[in-house]
Amino acid sequence: MSSLFRYSRWASQFKKSPLISTFFSAATTESQPSLPSPPPIRVGLTEYVGRSVFATRRIGTGELIHTAKPIVAHPSFSSLHNVCYFCLRKLPDDKTHSEAHRTVAFCSEHCNDQSKNFYEIEKKADWSRFDEYCRMQGLKYPLLVKRFACQVISGVVSADSLDILQPATLTSEMVSLVEKEFCLLRSTFQETDIKGQQTAFLTKEWYTGVLARMRINAFRVELAGGSYEDLLSSAAASVEAEISVGNAVYMLPSFYNHDCDPNAHILWVENADARIKALRDIETGEELRICYIDASMNHKARQAFLYKGFGFLCNCPRCLSND
Repeated sequence: MSSLFRYSRWASQFKKSPLISTFFSAATTESQPSLPSPPPIRVGLTEYVGRSVFATRRIGTGELIHTAKPIVAHPSFSSLHNVCYFCLRKLPDDKTHSEAHRTVAFCSEHCNDQSKNFYEIEKKADWSRFDEYCRMQGLKYPLLVKRFACQVISGVVSADSLDILQPATLTSEMVSLVEKEFCLLRSTFQETDIKGQQTAFLTKEWYTGVLARMRINAFRVELAGGSYEDLLSSAAASVEAEISVGNAVYMLPSFYNHDCDPNAHILWVENADARIKALRDIETGEELRICYIDASMNHKARQAFLYKGFGFLCNCPRCLSND
């Protein structure tokens, strides 16, 4: 299949998907005093990088552009017993559980209610083999796929909800490597009382397709220190103050392209709800870009990291100047 055909098919899905308006609305209607209404951005398709986000008016330095709730999120193994199992908010000391107890907790009744449907599905299965395999192999994306599958079975989302996101290109070797984790996931569901028709979507093709999308669209959630107001008044959040607590996939933030000298920044203050703010003045019609990696790395390290993790070599102005 040619890259042009893959792009055309994906572009067609982008144009007709109802999720664009649904998640765009959900991401931008939170009641924040400084939140523009409507948000000053539009999503469009370009010939050179696919989907892109553009400013519809001038955006000032430090302005909160929009917020976004995750489609799916999951704590990292190291944070599993220290953060909310739904929103990834840090738990108070009286709610944290030692790893020996193998329990999870929610930070509020709201998060408990929001997760009730898919968590009831998850609790039907014994995930010890699947989780241990992922832990030993250092895998994080299969945990997101597991939660997403539980959401699909519970009826919270449809199995094709992520089709709008651009997938990574998986080599035949990479596809063969996911066989074990896929079989563990499928067999874990098969050992429950969940009816077969509820998991009919769970084929290897579906699993690899979702994994390919999560591979390049999932964000590492790093909770930043300081108050919300302090972060907005700062030109950039301190990388040193951030602590990774898990991973999440979003709709609108996934449409932002990369730049090693970005004009926008994604940050997390208290939980997995993402906030996008401007790092400098952005003019009308200008594309908004974020940095997918640690921008402080040198040119060679950035290129290697981007190619290995995202499958492309960066040609932004900073990289072209070998900075």
